[in-house]
Amino acid sequence: MLELLTVLGGLALFLFGVKMLSQGMEQLAGGKIQQWLDKATSHPIKGATFGAVATALVQSSGLLMVTMIGLINARLLPLENAVGVMLGQEIGTTITGQLVAFNIGNVRFVAVAVGFMLLEFSQERRMQRYGQILMGFGLMFMGREFMAETVKPLAAHPTAAAWLASMGHTPLLGVLAGVVLTSIIQSSTATTGLLIAMGAGGVITLPAAIGFIYGANIGSCITGFLASLRSSPAGRRASAAQITINVIGVLLFLPFITPYAELLQRTSTDLARQIANAHTVFNVVVSLILLPFIKPLTAFTRLLVPDKVEEEQAKVTQFIDDQARGVSSVAIRQASLELDRMGATALRMLEMSRQALINREEHTAQEVLNLEREFCDPLCDAIERFVDSVILEGGIDSLERRRCFQLKGVNVDLERVADHAENLAEATQDCIYHEVPFSNEATVDLGRLFDQAHLSLKTAMGAFRASDVELAKQALRLEDEMDHLALSVREGHLKRVRLGVCDPEADVLFVETIRNLERISDHADNIAVSVLRKV
Repeated sequence: MLELLTVLGGLALFLFGVKMLSQGMEQLAGGKIQQWLDKATSHPIKGATFGAVATALVQSSGLLMVTMIGLINARLLPLENAVGVMLGQEIGTTITGQLVAFNIGNVRFVAVAVGFMLLEFSQERRMQRYGQILMGFGLMFMGREFMAETVKPLAAHPTAAAWLASMGHTPLLGVLAGVVLTSIIQSSTATTGLLIAMGAGGVITLPAAIGFIYGANIGSCITGFLASLRSSPAGRRASAAQITINVIGVLLFLPFITPYAELLQRTSTDLARQIANAHTVFNVVVSLILLPFIKPLTAFTRLLVPDKVEEEQAKVTQFIDDQARGVSSVAIRQASLELDRMGATALRMLEMSRQALINREEHTAQEVLNLEREFCDPLCDAIERFVDSVILEGGIDSLERRRCFQLKGVNVDLERVADHAENLAEATQDCIYHEVPFSNEATVDLGRLFDQAHLSLKTAMGAFRASDVELAKQALRLEDEMDHLALSVREGHLKRVRLGVCDPEADVLFVETIRNLERISDHADNIAVSVLRKV
């Protein structure tokens, strides 16, 4: 029992080192993953190359998978392109195994010491990240060496020796063990590191290790699978594609473990290196075999995960994915897209309010009220909770934090616009119920105000969508014009009241309509100002 606990302690140290290394790389490069994905996934070979390089750099296939699912949900990444990246990411995961197979000696202690000093004493965030990477690198090798030493007594234990021997004779047992272990610890890198340490300690045979590696590849899909559970059908298809790729690879290689092991024994005299090579060759060959079959793979996943129209229609949000909160650049993009939907709905509500008020359409006014209560309020709440969770998640830089607060502000402004559209719809109902007439001049003036408010909001949302400074400045000018127009309309209204042209009952409703339209333009102005402050 003590031997098992010491092995687990070494594995924990190894995992902690990998996590530190991965987090440091994420902080340096994670925010650019989305930009890279946009540029590098137009062709399967480019996508596979990107997947391999990004996974090797960031040291986290899970991060890349969660990022891709978030982008697929946001309809920013086609599934076919994502499958190409997945094939490359299978290759990128082998880099850690190749590194761990080296015996770097006392360099690991130097890496930990230097990394600790940079992490604790440097005032520069970038240098702290380098320190985190160095310290994680050193701890990873310390964990590997610790495991290599502590697994030796395990091999002498009769039960453990019999179990390892059975996996050597029956590779399927090794596959199952690899699936279970990797699913539990959610890291194929940790499983591979443990196998390499066992190889360095001479306590596992190469055929048994190969079976374990096959199982670890299937078990590594658990991160993407968990991320896809609350995802859209497209996101679940991405997880299904990853599982399919790894299962096909294992089925292709499983019958040939013995000749495969004999081939790998020629690549090195060191068992640890042979195990690392087994992982690399398996993933590279499977990815190359499946690369020409990306379209059939995606077609197969569509059969496995069909569209559910009812499920999609029931969701208030379309782009937000809780699993993407840890990847701030993707999360911010998702929240921006939801706000764009909210802005489009607010513009629609404004136009419907105009139609309802001027044409006295009660059913249109009711539709505005339904949109505000059943769509706008829930969506605004969902966006606010999501952006707050991104901020609280930590690890975002100052620019991303500013962007998050801009999103929160725009969210509030759009919610207020929806509220004012609701007020206009309720005013329409009052006009219809009490049969309050507006004069022809008043109707024309209201039409001009509606046009100006609509143009102001549309321009501000365009500036927000594209971070366009010129559009933002134009929205500010439109708001100034709205103020002058509202003043002119008020003066005309007062003149009609004095002349007795305006019905007394229409007075209050007319003035309230002007006020609501002015406030909508003010909120458009706020959105435009937020764009200028962000730049």
